[in-house]
Amino acid sequence: MTNIIKIGALLILIGFALVFIGAVLSAQNIAFGGLIMIGPIPIAFGSPPEMTVIAMIIGLILILVYFMLGRRNA
Repeated sequence: MTNIIKIGALLILIGFALVFIGAVLSAQNIAFGGLIMIGPIPIAFGSPPEMTVIAMIIGLILILVYFMLGRRNA
C-alpha cells in the first residue's frame, strides 16, 4: 500500500513540475485569475480585469449553489 502512495506523490510532483516548466516556457502573454472562497464570501483576483470578472462570476454561482443547498437541507 505504501508503494501506491509513493507513486501517487511522485505523479503529483511530476505534474507540478510540468505545469511550472510550461508556464516558464510560454511566459510571453500570461493571464491569470483566481478565486478564494472564505465561507460564502468570494475574493477574486486576476492580472487582466476580464479574468477578475470571470472569477467573480464563478464565485457568485458558487454562492448561489451554497445557499440553495443550505435551504434544501434545513
